[in-house]
Amino acid sequence: MRMTHIERTDLNLLGPLAALLAERHVSHAAELAGMSQPAMSRALQRLRDTFGDELLVRTPGGYRLTPRAERIQRQLGAVMPRLETLFAPETFEPADAAEAFRIAGTDYASVFVPALCRRVFRDSPHSTLDFGRWHDGVFEDIERGLVDLLFYATRKPSPGLRSEHLFDDRFMCVMARDHPLAHRPRLTLDDYLDSTHVIVATVSGRQTAIDNLLDQLRRPRTVGLSVPYHSVAPLAVPGTLLIATLPHRIAAEHASNPALRTLPAPQEIPPLRYHMSWHPRLDNDPAQRWLRDTVRGILAEPSP
Repeated sequence: MRMTHIERTDLNLLGPLAALLAERHVSHAAELAGMSQPAMSRALQRLRDTFGDELLVRTPGGYRLTPRAERIQRQLGAVMPRLETLFAPETFEPADAAEAFRIAGTDYASVFVPALCRRVFRDSPHSTLDFGRWHDGVFEDIERGLVDLLFYATRKPSPGLRSEHLFDDRFMCVMARDHPLAHRPRLTLDDYLDSTHVIVATVSGRQTAIDNLLDQLRRPRTVGLSVPYHSVAPLAVPGTLLIATLPHRIAAEHASNPALRTLPAPQEIPPLRYHMSWHPRLDNDPAQRWLRDTVRGILAEPSP
């Protein structure tokens, strides 16, 4: 959109113009605008050249506005408050805001997202929160502006996004209580790889936090069952020889199940590193900064 008249105009003259039309006196206008009297006189001359009009005309009773100046003053009364709002720093008042926050992640996020929902609805009751499912194109969704904040496990955050490490969570092996390895205090990597596994397929049909590491060791595991959710994996274990490898925060939810036994994963499998990521264009958005601060605050609180 081309705006020919604005491009030829020094917008710094708007303040002096408003002061001159309001005060109708160069010295008084200079004081109102915080300028020297000579600087205001120069501004008046530039404004006269810009508008092709005298704007202020000296009379025996003082300066009077020309008809053009009166019309400009009426228009400024509508324009200046809008410009002030346009250039004022943005603020976010959660209690009054009605934001539509869009987050995404695997169901592992259930370890803290319910608390996030409660906090958002408590502090920003008019806002909404959409928790989208994880899928292979979720990073493209961030690029397209369809997701504001993404929660995921990775050891190498996406270089095109802002990323923040939230916490680590060690892996546990969940198996049937009568599994041949259930009596062990901890599994060795050989025991682990000799077993058949249920995996949580997070990216391209793989449980990448574990399988990428095993690929580096050139020792892939045998997959007997693939499920889309962390919450499903432990339910598939009883009555089978399957082993589900889950973050401790998920495995702990099944600790009281008498049909299951939980053991630490082999020491070669490092903890899961959990991150939140967002597009750089959201760095300074007040609402998004508040949402990220809310996530940090929840995770900083002691676990119940």
